[in-house]
Amino acid sequence: MLRPIRTLAAAAAALALVSACNSASDSTTGPGKPGAAAGNARGVTADSIKVGGIVSMTSASGYSKKDTDLGARARYMRANAEGGVNGRKIDYIGAEDDGQEPAKNLAAARKLVQQDKVFAVSPMSSVTFSGADFLEQEKVPTFGWGTLPSFCGPKHIYGFNGCLVPSPGGTLNQTWPEGMGQILGGAQGKSVAIIANDSDAGKFGIRTFQQGFTSAGFKVSYAKASVPATAVPSDWSAYVKEILGSDDGKAPDAVVSVMQTPNNIGLFTALKRGGYKGLLSDPTDYDPGLLAKDATKQALDGVHVLLQFQPFESTDPKMAQLKADIKAAAGGQDVPLSMHMLTGYMSADLFVSLAQKAGRDLTVESFQSAAQGFSDTGTLVGDRAEPKGQKESFGWGALVQLKNGAYEVSVPFKCYEPIPFK
Repeated sequence: MLRPIRTLAAAAAALALVSACNSASDSTTGPGKPGAAAGNARGVTADSIKVGGIVSMTSASGYSKKDTDLGARARYMRANAEGGVNGRKIDYIGAEDDGQEPAKNLAAARKLVQQDKVFAVSPMSSVTFSGADFLEQEKVPTFGWGTLPSFCGPKHIYGFNGCLVPSPGGTLNQTWPEGMGQILGGAQGKSVAIIANDSDAGKFGIRTFQQGFTSAGFKVSYAKASVPATAVPSDWSAYVKEILGSDDGKAPDAVVSVMQTPNNIGLFTALKRGGYKGLLSDPTDYDPGLLAKDATKQALDGVHVLLQFQPFESTDPKMAQLKADIKAAAGGQDVPLSMHMLTGYMSADLFVSLAQKAGRDLTVESFQSAAQGFSDTGTLVGDRAEPKGQKESFGWGALVQLKNGAYEVSVPFKCYEPIPFK
């Protein structure tokens, strides 16, 4: 049975580039070498599989990803209602809060493995992943949003939409630059400013997105990871001045923020007050809950948000299923949907899919073997394939715009051909 959660609950040549969006391997390949008998794998008993999560429920800035836990719980509840995974129920013990701090992230990973003895960590949702090396060393299957380098390369760590921040030899998802090019009527002759937090993730984000936007035809007039990562600036004037004069003394055609909501609100508000009329975009602020406050709604009005999943406005039956699952997990209450919920839901969904393929004889070895050659199509994150997803993005995405108090799809969900990351 599901246990209650304990606390309130932004990357050499590419591999098979020509088939990047539809390179699903034969999913009928068997799981291969069987693992140990039931009960000999950590967290696995004859009738259950223990799973835990790591989520930034709290942070110094007040930003929270707590809804990630609800999304995961919703998917596990449905799996259990449908009979479990090969006869075993998912014993989801909830998510540990890492406070978005590296030390707490590692401590949470250690607790889940050494004390709680989980078979897998799903979801892992934070801007820090200091526990990655430990989880990989302990061979713990781990699932989350592949926006951090640790989701790209390790054998036991999986991004629910693939690897978004690869090392050389991988690929870059081009949804954001290609989508923005469509909105602007083409990227040629257009300039973009990219700003991020002064952190490892922010610096890597600048590196990857600078390459992606340049490849799409944009002139990158500004690219800095200069905003403090630990506190939201009270004065954005210096950043605004630099950005508004970055295109040879003129304002760029677009400003892209690779930051979280509190920073985006401050930056976009300051840019608008400075007279900026260009395109604003970020990968974070798709959250109906943000519309509850007039100040927040006004600050983010007109902003195009990057998605790497089907928009909630989609009529896809799988989206209807997600909404029903979320409502059930919320005790029958209608709750505002958020990208954090989908992060948790799809992290859990990929884990369940791989565990199902691994068969009744579930061990880390049989699970990893099942991931070799795994594929499926038409999911809420597009076509998935492993181990491709540990080096490449699955390539799917969309853009939505907050307009007059509601979200509208500005670029439909589709597959964009990834580019080689250099």
